[in-house]
Amino acid sequence: MTAPGILYISYDGMLEPLGQSQVLAYLERLAPRYRIHLVSFEKKSDFADAARRAAVAERMAAANIGWTPLRYHKAPTAPATAWDVAVGTAVALRLARRHRLRIVHARSYIPALMALAVKRLLGARLLFDMRGLWADERVDAGLWPAGGRLYRMTKALERRFLLAADHVVTLTHASAAEIRRFPYMADRPIPITVIPTCADLDRFSRRENAPHDRFTYGFVGAASTWSLFDEVLASFLLLREIRPDARLLVVNRGEHGYIEQRIAASGVARALVDLVAAEHRDVPELVSRMDVAAALRKPAYSQVACAPTKLAEYLGCGVPCLVNRGIGDVAEIVEQERVGIVAEGFSREQLGTAVRGLVALAAEPEVRQRCMAAARRRFSLEAGVGAYQAIYETLLGRASGEVVP
Repeated sequence: MTAPGILYISYDGMLEPLGQSQVLAYLERLAPRYRIHLVSFEKKSDFADAARRAAVAERMAAANIGWTPLRYHKAPTAPATAWDVAVGTAVALRLARRHRLRIVHARSYIPALMALAVKRLLGARLLFDMRGLWADERVDAGLWPAGGRLYRMTKALERRFLLAADHVVTLTHASAAEIRRFPYMADRPIPITVIPTCADLDRFSRRENAPHDRFTYGFVGAASTWSLFDEVLASFLLLREIRPDARLLVVNRGEHGYIEQRIAASGVARALVDLVAAEHRDVPELVSRMDVAAALRKPAYSQVACAPTKLAEYLGCGVPCLVNRGIGDVAEIVEQERVGIVAEGFSREQLGTAVRGLVALAAEPEVRQRCMAAARRRFSLEAGVGAYQAIYETLLGRASGEVVP
């Protein structure tokens, strides 16, 4: 019997760490049960890396995933995106028709535009994996004016996607509750499943042989836009008052100039900071060098839907975290699991209180095991895969079977 076919559309590239950890890692585990065809949009610089492209293609082939990489266009913004949508829609329709794909899985809003055509024209079931409140996030980040044309248009599309979807996935319980409060959802009892950004805990686990000779405060990921990197630096200065031996380890790709500027402005001695770029496969060893880590993020309305990947990765490696309120379910998780400290604000006094609590937490004998156990309960990739499989089975009108290992 032919396995059911799934069309997965991602505007994130599979040659990027995000695509590999948050798309491909899931699909590899789902592929034994389904015929999966993946459409992704790859950035020019990534696609030019022949070795990386060949490695990802080999990984796709090994998992028996059909992969159609398309070119991502950035500028000019609106025409470039319109072009990508037009090309992506044509490719999606061709693949869905040729391979008789019964579900179209749209990862976020732009893929949902393409997926909507597949649903309307070919009758496929639509899974809207919305990832966040994208229009509100653009406004909160200062990229779009509040109430402007792009915002209104995107919110109108969001409404179309939610009303057309056969199932919705969102990252946090806080955002699921918010979506259900949308006025037009009052009479639309659509199934909503919460699947946070998960981590492959076979990879993101404690490396006991990682170099570790000084107390290390860590930060992984993007430092601009949403991250409160200045507050991370301020908290490091406060940490040094308690642990004079402490160093700061920053793992980041592509923003080293910005990070150097912020370090210079902060009063942190440059010699105390290790700033490294790393491939995704090397991040677990770097995180394992950390005693504590920061996941501070700008609170805003849109962040109710945010589930930072770094939280799962820190905890998987046994590292307690400094977080703040107003970010999805993060504060509730670290408080309930006792795996982090919540900063109640960013004044010197508030950060100082949080940092003292973090140092005390790191000294608890069982904290590393507690972090890893929390990661397994909350952010296991296997649990995320099982949740997606259950959704697919429901959309196919079948009872969910055994979870793919």
